[in-house]
Amino acid sequence: MSISLTTPALLFPAISLLLLAYTNRFFSLAALIRSLSAADKPIASEQLKNLRRRIVIIKRMQEAGVSSFALCVLCMIMIYLGFNKSGSLIFGASLLLLLYSLILSVIEIRISVDALNIHLKQMDDR
Repeated sequence: MSISLTTPALLFPAISLLLLAYTNRFFSLAALIRSLSAADKPIASEQLKNLRRRIVIIKRMQEAGVSSFALCVLCMIMIYLGFNKSGSLIFGASLLLLLYSLILSVIEIRISVDALNIHLKQMDDR
């Protein structure tokens, strides 16, 4: 299968928007952690566990997204230099990293929902 330079170029806006969304998630999580540490209220250990897991997952999401973006650029370079077979393989690897990043995103969303359910449970207990 041969691809043209425009094929990997189509992923640039998508990956850029994903990275922006991941960065926003990171900033909102960082703000939440800072606000929780500033408050003198006790924090459930389940919540802390969820926050730690989310930090790790968001870091992996960002790493996979950036790696996918870098491989897209490398793919375009390879195609430009005439190495279409190598470019196609690198593009496939880029797509796999993008898929991994999206799967991690779904996992992080599920953990966020679990954290909200823990918070709601605590509100019910009051």
